[in-house]
Amino acid sequence: MTTMKFIYSTLITISIIIMSSCTDDFQNINTNPNAPIEVETEFLLRQVIYDYGEQMSYEGFAAGNLLGQYFTAVDFNLFDRHSLSEPQFGGNPWPIIYTNLRDNELILKASLENPIDAVYEGPARILKAYMTAALTDIFGDVPYGEALQGKDGNVTPVYDLQEDIYLGDEGIIDNLDKAIIALESYSGTQTLRGDVLYDGNLDNWIKFAKSLKLKYLMRIKDVANVTFELFDLISEGGFISDNSENATFSFTDGPPNNFRLATARVGDFNLYVMSETMEEILVEYNDPRIETFFRPTGADDSVYNGLLNGPNASETSVSIADYSLSGTVFREQTSLLQANFMTAWETEYLIAEAAVVGAFFGNATTYYNRATELAFEFWNTEMPQDYLTSGPAAFVLSGPEADPLKQIITQKWISNIINGYEGWIEYRRTGFPEFKTVAASLNNNLIPVRMPYPTDEEALNGDNFSVAAQATDGNSINAKVWWDIQ
Repeated sequence: MTTMKFIYSTLITISIIIMSSCTDDFQNINTNPNAPIEVETEFLLRQVIYDYGEQMSYEGFAAGNLLGQYFTAVDFNLFDRHSLSEPQFGGNPWPIIYTNLRDNELILKASLENPIDAVYEGPARILKAYMTAALTDIFGDVPYGEALQGKDGNVTPVYDLQEDIYLGDEGIIDNLDKAIIALESYSGTQTLRGDVLYDGNLDNWIKFAKSLKLKYLMRIKDVANVTFELFDLISEGGFISDNSENATFSFTDGPPNNFRLATARVGDFNLYVMSETMEEILVEYNDPRIETFFRPTGADDSVYNGLLNGPNASETSVSIADYSLSGTVFREQTSLLQANFMTAWETEYLIAEAAVVGAFFGNATTYYNRATELAFEFWNTEMPQDYLTSGPAAFVLSGPEADPLKQIITQKWISNIINGYEGWIEYRRTGFPEFKTVAASLNNNLIPVRMPYPTDEEALNGDNFSVAAQATDGNSINAKVWWDIQ
């Protein structure tokens, strides 16, 4: 018995020693040296830019183009009939934006904590401002200040007011200002790697930031006192001014980096035809970009025809042969297509608008004409010689028939095709171009003015969701966001 007790005691002692040794070295033994725990900053930057650009370009085609009345869906698409809580091929930008904001926050954190990554601070702040603006302009009040803190235990963030997201500390405008300072003062030797927008050119990132600041100040100018800030910004200049400086990246003709519609089934591709709204505007303007964006009808290759948005497929028979499908740039020739963050033509249209509304003492006609030339160039379409001198595209600043704001926004709307939800957002801000009531509306013939919060929010963040829902008339798509005073 004594011998058995000794053997038992010895075994326990050995086990304790072994367990202690394993515990002391557990992390080293069980860590794969070939599988790093943290992703290098350059790979995160490349991932954020490409993933956001690719996904939101497709979102822009499949959902944003329906809200913006560029395309019409011919199947049983309830989203096109404005039941926005029933997304189908697109219509759910919330997880796309938050996922990339989360990854971008890792870049920003590294840039502030590791001197070797300091060069990433400016781009990370710019991307944070850009993605946050898309998020809040689509949904309104959203989790922001307490968002992205799940790792620290906060999985139920409060919803911030859109006004605070724009104008508060660490908000959209503040991040752009801090980004410009960080980029202009950077004196390190580390290059910006992983940059698929500008290949590490910091000067172009500064132009990107200034152009975005112009865009967002113009967006909120009717509800915030930013007149002097706008004037100073435009007077200082330094914006994106040429298509070579655009914040864009090109898709390819083949996988893996072609536009997603290129690999879609023919049946899915055939779901989208030109909207009647788009047809009427392009035909009125005698605009050759109709041949870039769309194909002639299958019934007659000399005719381009659009369909009123939101048909009820259960009651209306639609033959796609009678309507114009999307152009080859979205399918067979996607190397001609670019994921668009910010462009020279958008910047020039913004300055033209600022001149029209008195926020800047410049020649609106000059900026409008330059913007339109750049927009045609961007879409690889030759502009007719008389496009800007005769007809509805010729800019008219004064007189009984003048409506310069309508002309500026309509031109910007045309070129913003597939650019996320921009066309719809600008329509909500300005009322231009004039949208049509959809054929079989599921929203009482009203054009939605915000996207509803996802249903997951009610389940996962119920208390805070309830507050936000109450502020939007029960998460209504007809409750205007802060800057929308139309």
